[in-house]
Order: sequence, then structure tokens, then C-alpha cells
Amino acid sequence: MGTKVMNKIPATVKQIENVDSLHIVSFDFNTTPIKMMSLELNNIQIGTNVNLVVKPTHVSIAKEFQGLTSFSNTLQGTLTNTECGKLLCNLKITMQNSKETVLESIITLESFNHMQLKKGDDLSVFIKSSDISILEVTHD
Repeated sequence: MGTKVMNKIPATVKQIENVDSLHIVSFDFNTTPIKMMSLELNNIQIGTNVNLVVKPTHVSIAKEFQGLTSFSNTLQGTLTNTECGKLLCNLKITMQNSKETVLESIITLESFNHMQLKKGDDLSVFIKSSDISILEVTHD
């Protein structure tokens, strides 16, 4: 089932907060804010363009979501492809604010069936700030 791909999110550093060795970095992803928690921060400053990464197993989803969560990052997307095996489903979700950015989420087949997911569904995508890291600095 599927490849072992990390999700890439292009973003620009907007703010850096730190206490001792803990950093909270705020990014702009096509006008959508994203936050990352990190213990290491090398050669990153406000205005730096980066590609962020997150594992597909760390991307949570909700359908018809209303309410508050403790997730630092909530994105909106549309389910564009599904590939289900006997236990797991690999979902491809095209971000509403950047049609070029497609995130993958891996969920259980049981969750997929419970949520009655289908192509075209609008989804909320949740990512903890501690599950995001910087893959590379880009020079866009």
C-alpha cells in the first residue's frame, strides 16, 4: 500500500519565539498559519522560505468538524484519492489554499468506513506542532 512519502508543505517563517532551547516557529502557508515546536533551529530567521514535513501517520482528519482542539495546526482540504487495504487507508487531501499541495493521511480502514469517506469530501486536517519539522531551506 502506498509509498513511504513525507508530506511537504512550502512555508515562510513569520515569527520565532524561544525560551531556553525550546522554539515555537510560526509559518505562513499561503495565508494559513502553521506552528512548529522544535528544540533545534539552525540558520532559520524571519522571512526564510522552507519546506516543512510531516509523516502521513501524523496527519489526523475530521469530516463536518465544528469545535475546538488542542492541535496547533488546522488546515482545510478536499479528499481527492483513496487507497484502502485490509487494515489501513491512504488518503490524499488537496489543500484548499494551495491546489499544488497534497497531504497524505494514513488511517485505519475501520475509521474510513465509520466516517463514510468518499472523494470530494471536505475535510479538516489536524497536525500537532511537535509533528512538523523543517526538511530544507528553499531559495524561492
